[in-house]
Amino acid sequence: MKIYTRTGDTGETSLFSGGRVRKDHLRVESYGTVDELNSLLGLARTYPLREDLQGWLERVQNELFAVGADLATPNDAAAAWLTRLDDAPTALLEAEIDRMTAELPELKNFILPGGTPAAATIHVARTVCRRAERMCVQLHGEEAINERVITYLNRLSDWLFTLARYINLLAGESETKWSARG
Repeated sequence: MKIYTRTGDTGETSLFSGGRVRKDHLRVESYGTVDELNSLLGLARTYPLREDLQGWLERVQNELFAVGADLATPNDAAAAWLTRLDDAPTALLEAEIDRMTAELPELKNFILPGGTPAAATIHVARTVCRRAERMCVQLHGEEAINERVITYLNRLSDWLFTLARYINLLAGESETKWSARG
């Protein structure tokens, strides 16, 4: 199979439902940002991490593909092959947040993003996740999307923040508190 089709050479792309939109359409920007987030998680997985954390990241990468497919398919499209995102992935993120938080020191101050290379990469992924969430909120204001996508991305950004802190804890890396005076 060829990787190029030439069908996007005029600035349009196909949705999974068969329709076509401009490549700068908010729907495309939304699932493109989710793809960017997925790539950052792939980068994070290149760092040495505990096996369970590697597994969590791989699972989230798979979930993000499902999110992208959901976003690339309008709600009113006839797409019986598509499984829309449900509440289960969000519930699992919450359970993992609780598990990590139980081991983390209580957060009493804002902290600066950073620490180990893996944690710093996760912090960047968190900010991309927040951007994806904002885009999906904007898209939802213009047309119907699966609202569970917004909930999932919101929880995922919390999960990523907690994961970055947890990775630093496991590495013995201290957190740098934010100082308003620099």
